[in-house]
Amino acid sequence: MADINQMNKIAPFAQVNPINPIGGVPAAQQQFATNDAPLDKSFASVLKRAVDEVNTKQQQSERALADVATGQVKDLHQAAIAIGKAENSMKLMLEVRNKAISAYKEILRTQI
Repeated sequence: MADINQMNKIAPFAQVNPINPIGGVPAAQQQFATNDAPLDKSFASVLKRAVDEVNTKQQQSERALADVATGQVKDLHQAAIAIGKAENSMKLMLEVRNKAISAYKEILRTQI
């Protein structure tokens, strides 16, 4: 009985708030931080955003390669990271494309 009475004296935990990222944008505002326009959730817009992101990373990679080739690079490590990110994002985009084509072919083979 003594243990039960002591349990009632323990204060409840305070609510835990999400951790803010290092950039300083609160987690609640993160989804609206990049664009003030309403979020379009259609498949075409998501796909276009993903392709644009891959394109941006490819352009950054090309700039990093050009800087390395001309000797203007200040940090070789950052250039290598930019190139690696571009490579990984392109591989991911190709795999998504392959899966989409595979799914489309499977739908075509389906008999009604």
